Amino acid sequence: MKFIVIGLGNFGAALAINLTSLGHEVIAVDMDFHKVDYFKDKVYSTVCIDPKDMHALATLPLKDTDVVIVAIGEDFGASVMITAQLKQMKVKKIIGRSINELHRTVLEAIGVDEIVRPEQETADRFSKKLELKGYIDSFEIAEGYNIVELIVPEMFIGMSVRESAFRKRFNIMIVTIMRESEYKTVFGTSKMKRQALGVITPETVFEKNDILVLYGNNDDIKKMSEITS
Repeated sequence: MKFIVIGLGNFGAALAINLTSLGHEVIAVDMDFHKVDYFKDKVYSTVCIDPKDMHALATLPLKDTDVVIVAIGEDFGASVMITAQLKQMKVKKIIGRSINELHRTVLEAIGVDEIVRPEQETADRFSKKLELKGYIDSFEIAEGYNIVELIVPEMFIGMSVRESAFRKRFNIMIVTIMRESEYKTVFGTSKMKRQALGVITPETVFEKNDILVLYGNNDDIKKMSEITS
């Protein structure tokens, strides 16, 4: 896919680098020449322009780009101005970054396709990590419902899924299990990698260090963590 990331602050730079590493065509845009120069070897392409200038913005390949991300957060005025101009230019998809509820409301009024608040999302994930024993990561599916990765509780190691009665006891679905397996690199050294077991069966046995991928209500997941800790 083709992305344009506007703003090379901490969030924008990390996003541009990650998307590039995943094999996407990324144009990173910032008006600070030093930032553009610093990231030129880390991102697919970098451009130094003032994105608030509509004529400069129009020089970017907007029509050929799948998603434009306005990663600017702290400069509220610049974020809103650039987003409004992109909307006027009929960009395929615009993702905006907000830093507070007012910012979010304005971006919604402009009509962006998606709004992210990375600081809030990071805080939400970290608070879950502090609250839930064995927590690794989570993804919200709908309000109150998450897919969560948890290290298998010790009490279930050696049990089958049927014996654990996981769904009946906790009202939580086990989507799959991630398990580490050893493989040889091209240099002959051994490394470990995580692999999904696919669709698990009632006879699947939990092993030490298994990572359970669970789906359920947040309250049920919290209760399960408290009971099994």
